[in-house]
Amino acid sequence: MPGPLLHVGATVSCAHIGQAQPAANNPRVKVEGQFTVVQSNAYSVSACTYMIGNTPSPCVMAQWSVAATRIRSNGQPLLLRDSMAVCTPNGTPLRVDVVQQRVKGM
Repeated sequence: MPGPLLHVGATVSCAHIGQAQPAANNPRVKVEGQFTVVQSNAYSVSACTYMIGNTPSPCVMAQWSVAATRIRSNGQPLLLRDSMAVCTPNGTPLRVDVVQQRVKGM
């Protein structure tokens, strides 16, 4: 399905409202003046409040498992709003809350 391309300035969070940011960006493609992100880029998660009982078990990193199928940069699939990622160590998903709406990929 087509969807908006994910960019560095997008608001991305874990399921527990921790903020996620890409560890690197894609310097070859920009949308609305901001760099895009490719599937191989991990996201770091901060301020996750997830607890198992009384023990903190926050999301720390996330890796994308689903990305664009028809649009690539430097041989890597670009991320879309509906791309899927899984956080470590607890396996919860990332969610894309706010992203640019002008450029769409598939």
